[in-house]
Amino acid sequence: MISIMHTDLGVVYMEESALAKMAGNIATKCYGVVGMVYRSKRDGIVSLLKRDKMGKGIQVTMTEKGLSVSLHIMVEYGVNISAVSESIVKNVKYQMKENAGLVISDVTVYVESIRAQGVK
Repeated sequence: MISIMHTDLGVVYMEESALAKMAGNIATKCYGVVGMVYRSKRDGIVSLLKRDKMGKGIQVTMTEKGLSVSLHIMVEYGVNISAVSESIVKNVKYQMKENAGLVISDVTVYVESIRAQGVK
């Protein structure tokens, strides 16, 4: 559990899983993102996660400067990976600040796979 806000009425806590789902929802709405992925430690195979399991592809940790978010994603073939990653970073930082008042120190995007359906 992460302490988010200290008020005169008490402290507000949020679960890492709730923050991860929030970041994942924001990231998957960005152009070119297929979804969150999870790499199996046993065999190294990358699996596309369903919406209810999206948190497995995201790590949220508290640092001295704020929250640190790491996202493991799959992108669509043919998109500019740099532009997609930049869009994710900007959107996650902005939306999490606007929606929950969270200070995001850094967002790291790991492109684990590319979906190449219909490529000839």
